[in-house]
Amino acid sequence: MNKLNWRKKACTIFFLCAATSIVSPAQTFNFRTVAQFDDTDGYAPLAGLAQATDGNLYGTTEAGGVINQGTFFRLTPTGTLTKLRSFCYCSEGENPQAALIQATDGNLYGTTPFPSGTVFKVTLSGRETVLSSSFFAQIFAPLVQGTDGNFYGSTVNGGPNANGSIFKITPSGTVTTLYTFCGQSDCGAYPYAGLVQSTDGNFYGTTPYGGTNNGGTVFKITPSGTLTTLYSFCSQGDDCSDGSQPYAGLVQGTDGNFYGTTYYGGPGTCDNPSHGTVSCGTVFKITPTGALTTLHSFVSTDGGNPDAGLVEGTDGNFYGTTPYGGANGTNDGTIFKITPSGTLTSLYSFCSESGCTDGGQPNAALIQDSNGLFYGTTEWGGSGNYGTIFGFAVGLSEFVKTNPGAGKVATSVKILGTNLSGATSVTFNGKPAAFSVASKTYIKATVPTGATTGTVQVTTPGGTLSSNVPFQVLH
Repeated sequence: MNKLNWRKKACTIFFLCAATSIVSPAQTFNFRTVAQFDDTDGYAPLAGLAQATDGNLYGTTEAGGVINQGTFFRLTPTGTLTKLRSFCYCSEGENPQAALIQATDGNLYGTTPFPSGTVFKVTLSGRETVLSSSFFAQIFAPLVQGTDGNFYGSTVNGGPNANGSIFKITPSGTVTTLYTFCGQSDCGAYPYAGLVQSTDGNFYGTTPYGGTNNGGTVFKITPSGTLTTLYSFCSQGDDCSDGSQPYAGLVQGTDGNFYGTTYYGGPGTCDNPSHGTVSCGTVFKITPTGALTTLHSFVSTDGGNPDAGLVEGTDGNFYGTTPYGGANGTNDGTIFKITPSGTLTSLYSFCSESGCTDGGQPNAALIQDSNGLFYGTTEWGGSGNYGTIFGFAVGLSEFVKTNPGAGKVATSVKILGTNLSGATSVTFNGKPAAFSVASKTYIKATVPTGATTGTVQVTTPGGTLSSNVPFQVLH
């Protein structure tokens, strides 16, 4: 499928061609509000979305629903929003604020901060099972499924020092505390963000507090719990030009480095509704050994105080949001693109539509769907001011995703896509694999003998689709 045909298809799916602005001579940006919440189906979606094997997107809202404790919802490719369940005042958890993940068993897994930290599993039809509700700490971070099949996450508080912890939880619900933060010396504190498992097998993350300057840290932790502080923020000058207080997690780029954002820092000043005039925050790159480069400092008109992480698009650029700033003076946030070398382009300023029907204050990371489009959420806005789901296109083609993203030979792998019906071959870095087409959005494949780390490709009647990131073959 060439890009022209894909662009026509993208406009059909969510009518994204209705709002068009030229970003550069080589790229057209098409934005559209996909869904608006009405309180009964949810209010204040603070988390990002997850693409599942059925081709739908799933997410949660922090409030709304039957008793205003949040909801679990599904969004179809045609834009139909359905509430699947309401959270409650109970051991099931309430007020979810972290994105869901689809695990290798096909179920979705998530967390809630209240009443005492909950990890849950939920089927695509909305049936919930609580794996643990006894953390006695708040969990604001999403989980990550490790290559060992277990889930890893963080609590923002709790532990003997009340400064948070890193934990492992098995699919059956057995919890192991791997590390408790101390809040002293170069030790971080109060991790709000989730972890990312690197290609080296270790997990990497951030804390917004602690470190040698109390400006937050970047850390590495082994699956067995040995933690190393790689960087302490606010190390460069009185204006913290390297950034301060990273509330968001990291993403590992295809170049092997990690990319992230800080809420404060940099020379720019922003009007923050909660804190007055403050520094605007930064985008940074950090190597696995801890060498940090500030890629961009926000200046209000291009965004302010990012508290969400980045996503690497299939074009090799990173995409993100800020909850404040913008070019139209409403201070309701932005969508931006930044190259790995640090060239930032503002793509959209929220509350551009009358009544803010497009939404305001996007607090969550974006997701790139296998159809090439990006999707995100806003905390408020829409016709009822309960929040929105938006989508946008930048001319990128369809691709496939693998779940898991790493595994040994003979590992069963789910391949997600949009038009997989009639697929005739699947290869792992050129090595043919056994596979079966489960649906038009889902293929089951097995890592073949002799496979090496590299791109997964699926040949369909419409063309060859490649994976967005290399599949890591473990030994």
